[in-house]
Amino acid sequence: MAVVVIILAAGYGVAAGLLLPRAAYRLSVEPDAPWRGHCPQGHPLHGWCGPARCPDTPDPDTPDPDTPDPGAPGPDSGSGTPGPGARGISGHRYGVRSGRVAALTGVVCAALACAAGPRPEVAVFAGLAPVLVLLALVDLAVHRLPDVLTLPLAAAAAAALGAAALVPGAAGSWRLALLGGAALGAAYLLLFLINPAGMGFGDVKLAIALGVALGWYGWGVWLFGAFLGFLYGALYGLGLVLRSPNGRKQSFPFGPFMAAGALTGLLLGGFGA
Repeated sequence: MAVVVIILAAGYGVAAGLLLPRAAYRLSVEPDAPWRGHCPQGHPLHGWCGPARCPDTPDPDTPDPDTPDPGAPGPDSGSGTPGPGARGISGHRYGVRSGRVAALTGVVCAALACAAGPRPEVAVFAGLAPVLVLLALVDLAVHRLPDVLTLPLAAAAAAALGAAALVPGAAGSWRLALLGGAALGAAYLLLFLINPAGMGFGDVKLAIALGVALGWYGWGVWLFGAFLGFLYGALYGLGLVLRSPNGRKQSFPFGPFMAAGALTGLLLGGFGA
C-alpha cells in the first residue's frame, strides 16, 4: 500500500509540475504591476497552466506557401532547399523549463508520501507541495511572494488538515496545527517589525501556512522545521559573502529556504510518526 501511495504522489507531482512554468512566469512581476499577459516577444498568453512556451505560429514576415511566388524555383528545378514561399514558425520557450520543475515537484511529493505513508495527511502535504514550488519559483525570479498564493495556501492547509484529522489513521493534531500557524506567523511578524529591510511581509504570510503544516506533528517538528529555514538561508548568505566581497550587501529571496526547511521538518515528522 505504501508503495502505491508513493507512486501516485510522484505521478501527481510530475503532472502538477508540468503545469507550473506558465503560472510562474505570469506571476513574476513587481509589486502593484499587473500579471504578465504576454511572452517576452509580445505574443498573448492564454490560460495560467502549462509549459512556458509559445506554440508554433506562422511567421508574418514570410509569405503563405499557398500563394504562388513567381521568383520561387519550380518543383523540378532540382533545388534541395525550400523556396521563399515556405512559411516559418516562431515557437519559443520562456521562463523555467517544464521538465526540471516536474522532476522537482515529483521528487518532493514522493518524499512526502514516503515519510507520511498511507495516512490521510499525505494527500494534504502532497497537494500543497506544488504551490510551495510555484511560490519558490516566483520568489527566486522577483523576490516576491504574491498574496494570491500565500493567503489561500494558509487557509487551504488549515481546512485540509482539519478534514484529515477526522479520518481514521491521522497521525497529527489539528489543534496544534492551528497553533503552529499562529505562532510561526507571529514570530515572522515580529522579525519583520524589527527589521523590515531584512524580511518581506510575504514571508510573514507564507510562515502561517508553513506553521500550520509543521504544527500538525507537534512542537518538536515545528521548531525543527522553522529552525532549518533560517539555517538554510544563513548558509546561502554565508556562501554569498565568501564568494564575493559585496555578498554582504546582496539581497536574496528567503521564501525558498523557508519552504525547504518546512519540507525537511515534515519528512522528519512523517517518519517519526
